[in-house]
Amino acid sequence: MKVLNLRILAIIFMIVVVLAFSKSVVSNKNIQVKDGRPNILIIMVDDMGYSDLGAYGSEISTPNIDQLASSGLMMNNFYNAARCCPTRASLLTGQYQHKVGLARNGESMTFNGLTIAEALKQNGYETAMVGKWHLSKAHPLKNQTEHLKWLNHQYNPDTLYADVKTYPQNRGFEKFYGIIWGVVNCYDPFSLVDGIKTVKAVSPDYYTTHAFTNKAIEYANGFKNKPFFMYLAYNAPHWPVQAPAKTIKKYENTYLGGWDSLRQVRYNQLLAKNIINQKEYPYETNEEAAMKWNSLTALQKRNFSKRMATHAAMVDEIDQGVGQLINQLKANGQYENTVIFFLSDNGASPEFINLPGYDRPSATRKGNKLQYGDVNYQDIGSDISYTTIGSGWANALNSPYRFWKAESYNGGIKTPMIITGPGVTKGMNNSIAHVMDIMPTCLELSKTSYPNTFNGHKLSSIDGHSLVSIMKGKKKNNYDNLFFEHEGGRALISGDYKIVALRKGKWSLFNIAKNKTETMNLAKTEPNKLQEMEVKWNSWANQMGLNNQSNP
Repeated sequence: MKVLNLRILAIIFMIVVVLAFSKSVVSNKNIQVKDGRPNILIIMVDDMGYSDLGAYGSEISTPNIDQLASSGLMMNNFYNAARCCPTRASLLTGQYQHKVGLARNGESMTFNGLTIAEALKQNGYETAMVGKWHLSKAHPLKNQTEHLKWLNHQYNPDTLYADVKTYPQNRGFEKFYGIIWGVVNCYDPFSLVDGIKTVKAVSPDYYTTHAFTNKAIEYANGFKNKPFFMYLAYNAPHWPVQAPAKTIKKYENTYLGGWDSLRQVRYNQLLAKNIINQKEYPYETNEEAAMKWNSLTALQKRNFSKRMATHAAMVDEIDQGVGQLINQLKANGQYENTVIFFLSDNGASPEFINLPGYDRPSATRKGNKLQYGDVNYQDIGSDISYTTIGSGWANALNSPYRFWKAESYNGGIKTPMIITGPGVTKGMNNSIAHVMDIMPTCLELSKTSYPNTFNGHKLSSIDGHSLVSIMKGKKKNNYDNLFFEHEGGRALISGDYKIVALRKGKWSLFNIAKNKTETMNLAKTEPNKLQEMEVKWNSWANQMGLNNQSNP
C-alpha cells in the first residue's frame, strides 16, 4: 500500500512538472487576433555566406531554417545592396539606399523614406525590432583615449551613441532592443539600448544571439489583439567570430581540409539540390583568396580552421534561436498567420581586422586585452578574440559565386531568401528580386497605402516591387534594369546581361543567362553591349547623385 501511494505521488509530481513546463512555453496559447491580415516577421542575419544554410548546400547544422525552406519558397536570384547599412536602408524603405542617406556606410537614414514599421504602425499593426540597427550616424568621442575606454565599457560619458531621433523607436518601432552601432563584442556589446535607454551592464553569460532570440520571444508573447510586424536582425555571424565553446567544438575538425575543398564540396551540394546546374553555373576556383591554403603552415591551417568553425557555430546558434522563436509562435497560435522572410544582408566578409579603433574596443570591461589578427588558437571564439574568417573562407562560403561582401559580383550581392506563411507557394523560384521589394510586399500584405508625406516630411518614391505574385508561385521579373553601387563597386543587370566592376576596377560584361557565376568576361567581344549598359548605369548614377563613377 505504501509503495502504491509513493507511485501515485510520483505520478502526480510528474504531471505538475509537465504542466508547469508547458505553461512556461505556451504562456500565450491561442493569442486571438481579430484583424485578418497576416503577421510579418523579417529575420535578417549579418555577413552570412550564400551557401551557409543546409538548404543551400552547407554542412552547418541549420534544421530549423531548412524546415522553413522546405515548407515555403526558396529564391535563388535574390539580391541585396552589398553591405550592412545600404541593405538595411533599402529593406526598410523600399528605395535605393542612395536616396535615403546611405550612399556610404555609417550614415543616418533620412526621413524622406518611410520605414515598414512607420507605415504598418499607422495602419493598425504592433511593431517591434530586435538586434542590429546600424542606421544612425555614430557619435564617436573626440578624445581617442576616452573613446577607446567608452568602447571598452570603462568610461560612461554623458552622451548618446547617435542622434536619438534616428533610433528605431523614432522610426516606427514601438519596441526596440538591440545595438545602434554596427560592430560589437557578442558577449558584452557596445551601444546596446532598450528603447532609447542605454543598457549599462549585461549578465556574465550574455551572448547577443541568445539575448536577441529571448527578446523576440518576449515581444511575440506580448502581441495581443492586433497583427504584428517584427524585424529580427541578428548581428551574427559578423566578425568578430565569437560563439559558445560547446558549439564551436561541433565543427572544430570540420574545416581542416581548407577553403578550396569546402568551396568544391558546397558547389557539389548545390548541384545535388538542383539549386544550380553545371552549364549555367560553371565552377570558379578560389583564385581571389589572399592566401593559398597549401601555402599555409600546419599551425596556420589549424588556426584558420577554428575561425571557420566559430563562424559555423554562430550560424548554428542563429538556427537554434530561430527554432525557439518558431516554436513559441506555434505555441501562441501565431505561426499559421505569420509571413516570414529570412535572408542575409550581404555575402560573407573577407575583412581582416588588425587594430582597435572607431567601433572596435581594445579590452573587455574587466580590462583583459583583446586579440586582433592572428588570435591564439585556444582563445578563438572567446570574449577576448576579435578575429575574422578572411577572404579564403569568405570566397568558399559564397560558393558558387565569386567575391564577397561590399562588392557587386554575385558573391557580394546575392543572398539566400526564404519566404513562408499563409498563401506562400512551396518550391524554388528563379525570379529576379531585390531587398527593396520587401517594403512594397509588406504594404500589400497589410493593405497599407504609401503616402506622399509623413510627419511633415515629403517622401521619395519606392523603387522596389511587391513579391506577392512571386510568393504565389509565379515567375516574374519586376526589373528591366536593376542597379547597384557601393563605394565605387557597381553593377547593372539588364535582361540577360550584367556589367560589374570591383570597387577599384574596370567594367566587366557577363551574359548571366548563360554564365551566372561570372567567369567569362565579354567586355572585349561585345563592346557595344558594354557601352550601352554603361550609359544606362551612368544615367542612374547621376540621378542618385553619384557624379558619374564609371571610372573611379
